[in-house]
Amino acid sequence: MAVEIEKVCIDGLGIDKVLLDLDSREKLSKDYYWYSPVLEKRLKDKIADSIVRPETDAEVETLLKIAYHHKVPVTVRGAGTGNYGQAIPLEGGIVLDLSKLDQILEWGENSVRVQCGVRLGALERAARERELELRIYPSTFMKATVGGYVCGGSGGIGSITWGDLWDGNVTEVVVYTLEEEPRRLVVSGEDLPAYIHNYGTTGILTELVIPLAPKTEWEQSIVFFDDFMQAMEFSHDLSHDDSIRKRLISPHEWPIPSYFRPLKKVVLPEKAAVLLETEEGSQPALARLAELHGGTVGHYIPAEKYRSGIGLSDFGWNHTTLWALKCENNITYLQAGFSLAHFREQVRLVKETFGDEVLLHFEWMRSRGAVTPSSLPVVRYTTEERLNEIIDFFNANGIYVANPHTYSLDSGGRGILPLMKQKKQENDPLRLLNPGKID
Repeated sequence: MAVEIEKVCIDGLGIDKVLLDLDSREKLSKDYYWYSPVLEKRLKDKIADSIVRPETDAEVETLLKIAYHHKVPVTVRGAGTGNYGQAIPLEGGIVLDLSKLDQILEWGENSVRVQCGVRLGALERAARERELELRIYPSTFMKATVGGYVCGGSGGIGSITWGDLWDGNVTEVVVYTLEEEPRRLVVSGEDLPAYIHNYGTTGILTELVIPLAPKTEWEQSIVFFDDFMQAMEFSHDLSHDDSIRKRLISPHEWPIPSYFRPLKKVVLPEKAAVLLETEEGSQPALARLAELHGGTVGHYIPAEKYRSGIGLSDFGWNHTTLWALKCENNITYLQAGFSLAHFREQVRLVKETFGDEVLLHFEWMRSRGAVTPSSLPVVRYTTEERLNEIIDFFNANGIYVANPHTYSLDSGGRGILPLMKQKKQENDPLRLLNPGKID
């Protein structure tokens, strides 16, 4: 960035809001992109020219005016827990770090209005003190921000009951456009999907309203099975059993459970494992269902110990990949949607074709009201060409892959792309918001 722009940012926002040192720029120009060896190779050298850390909406607006006038790219960042390079500036410029917009603004009866930088873990604690709780959240929730999750995530813990981000789990956002005179938009209804999983390409979100659920006392358990398909059948039936309230149903084939080092004393060798969060008092029903499918409840954490230490959701969703990476340095992953009607045949086909090259891990969830066997398979990576062969095989056999090895929303993202592209054109006429992430 030219010295002139640096000076303008400092003059407009204050020297304490602009970071120019190399260490800060390197650290805050990166997210968890290294989950992908493909992205690690392509993005490791990308770096912002400066980091701007506003504390108010007015400062965000000031920065956007400066960026428009000087035609400087702006890449927005929350806590940097995303995996797709969505917070990495492809063309330098400014990384707009919104983590200091971190106030809980207003509690509703069953909702909360927050600034985008509020951390989900802190929000969950505050909600539970009010007899409420988050509906859905990612496995990174202790670090992740609300705005970062909405702009870069999709599902998560709680999705088995409440669905994903598009299923009414965001009801309103405040968005700033990047124009000569930035507009402050209050968005809800049919335009809202333009700002969900958008990587900050269609506008800068500074406030969000999210619905909350009544607080539930959650107990945790692990059910073990000799065979992974037994674990899947049990998970299938539990997912459809509305008499048991659930927050997590996460089946893993062996040896994935062996990667969970903090659980090494409770994991049973050579067994498939289903990690569960269910409502207090559900254990008798779970034990009966497990026995019906040839399984046993081998580990139990009572509700009074919920959130008192490491929990079972810390090993699910994409934390599974992280634990595997701590044990094998060639690990990566996919994001795949199996068919509810055909997942049995699809699982068998994947295992017959790839064996231990692809290790299966599912997260049962709802999407648009329908129970869905979503999967984050652990892949033992060799080459990019081989990885693409696996992806092509999945797609050819009816297993949809949302490719986590690309930073492009067009080729790997989720959401309603035509609406996002329309709002991109309206809100960012110079195409300065996170350029390169959407066509």
